[in-house]
Amino acid sequence: MNFIWVWNAKSLKRYMVVAVAALFTAGILWTGQSQVPVFTTDDQPVAIYKVNAEDKRIALTFNISWGEERAIPILDTLKEHEIDNATFFISAAWAERHPEVVERMVEDGHEIGNHGFRHEHYTNWDDEKIKSDIQTSHRIIQEVTKEGPTYLRPPNGSFDERVLKIAENLNYDVIHWSIDSKDWENPGVDAIVENVTSQVTNGDIVLLHASDSAKQTKEALPQIIAELNEQGFKFTNVSDLISGAEVSTEEIQ
Repeated sequence: MNFIWVWNAKSLKRYMVVAVAALFTAGILWTGQSQVPVFTTDDQPVAIYKVNAEDKRIALTFNISWGEERAIPILDTLKEHEIDNATFFISAAWAERHPEVVERMVEDGHEIGNHGFRHEHYTNWDDEKIKSDIQTSHRIIQEVTKEGPTYLRPPNGSFDERVLKIAENLNYDVIHWSIDSKDWENPGVDAIVENVTSQVTNGDIVLLHASDSAKQTKEALPQIIAELNEQGFKFTNVSDLISGAEVSTEEIQ
């Protein structure tokens, strides 16, 4: 059975509605790769995974943590299709090695999010190590882009209640996803396109990758864009998607 709760994104505090919290005290948030426990009381933060949008808007998001071959072709493809508002969650260790690529992302109009410094599971770390990694990544990204990020996607999509609380204390919103392209598995171009386009709905946040391990994303991207355009969807970044809207999290039982 699935239970869906809605938060108003204007507050950006991401707290549970009291009436709902009285009914449910804890839940399991489905990450697409694993199940992560997220406590859903009225004083605990949550992760944003989609928006309840009336219009056909979606956000393309890309994780990147290593490599130098895939990012530029993906940026070229987005530019060719006049998309200047994707959101890139970048590892700061990668950004240090490739500041020119990060600068290109910003120049092209894309939004930059924090993907940590060391690409390891935060849930295996103690609080101070998590905090230090987020802050180190924040500083480096700010040095490169001249603007501090406000959205965090933890490395490997790995988080729990503790990680969410640390992120909130550092003034971050944690952004998950509702559509997983599974491009990191390299299942074939047709499979990636199908994974994204077959069940997409208004307000979805789409997970893609621009690391070198995702070898088929660039080839799948034009087909994804064409199919979503045909379905009437418009592309936007995470900030614009959640601004003034209602955002959702989900418990899977």
